[in-house]
Amino acid sequence: MAYHIDQLQPGMSASIAKTVTEADIILFAGISTDVNPAHLDEEYAKTTMFGGRIAHGMLSAGFISAVLANHLPGAGTIYLSQTLKFKAPVRPGDTVRATVTVKEVNVAKNRVVLDTVCTVAGKVVIEGECQMMPPVRAAAPTGTA
Repeated sequence: MAYHIDQLQPGMSASIAKTVTEADIILFAGISTDVNPAHLDEEYAKTTMFGGRIAHGMLSAGFISAVLANHLPGAGTIYLSQTLKFKAPVRPGDTVRATVTVKEVNVAKNRVVLDTVCTVAGKVVIEGECQMMPPVRAAAPTGTA
């Protein structure tokens, strides 16, 4: 399902939830090459301000992308920009809920601005805003055969 620009209205919202596993953290470290010991080494991580391992912030931010691509606006949507404020850590085993909410719709420019937030147990861990270009409806054929 994909929403076209003329179907989007302020206040529309969609969410997904994903529990961050050990495998997710290891795979993300390998794909991103971010091998910070705060994510991978419990003994090191115990000495940090977090008192233990935390998931990569961008791993959790990726769940926002999943909502945008798969739900709202949906398939064919193009990411134009994203701001992120990391408010609290995500730990292995935490369930992250990513929610996007339509804030502004500009039909003439085919742009939509959405508030983005990730929570764990109701606590905000990431907040931000993105701008997207939703898919455009195909033009109806004109003329005669």
